[in-house]
Amino acid sequence: MSKVAIFLHATENEIGRAIHSLVYTQELHEAGHEVKLIFDGQGVQWINRLEDPSHMVNPLFNAVKKLGVIEACGHCASSFNETENINQANVSFSKEIDTEGHTNIATLVSGGWQIITL
Repeated sequence: MSKVAIFLHATENEIGRAIHSLVYTQELHEAGHEVKLIFDGQGVQWINRLEDPSHMVNPLFNAVKKLGVIEACGHCASSFNETENINQANVSFSKEIDTEGHTNIATLVSGGWQIITL
């Protein structure tokens, strides 16, 4: 099976990208692929939004979160003041990081991960 890392960079006005990142993650996981959904760049702000029980995508977010495949870029979380929100959501930070704390895409590719960005 494949290894796929989905990077979500969607801004607050790009809910379609956020939804599709969750749908694709769930589909790949259910098909037996190894998958990661990485909230990166401004996309880290989606975690706090999707944690809100009144958000229409909250049930899907919770379903994917239960799979244990969601990560966030620690550097981006810090840059957008989302570290505390991400910790409260019990989402882990990427372990494959560069010297500045960004998720390291080169390490993922070297490890055989296919990359999808949204």
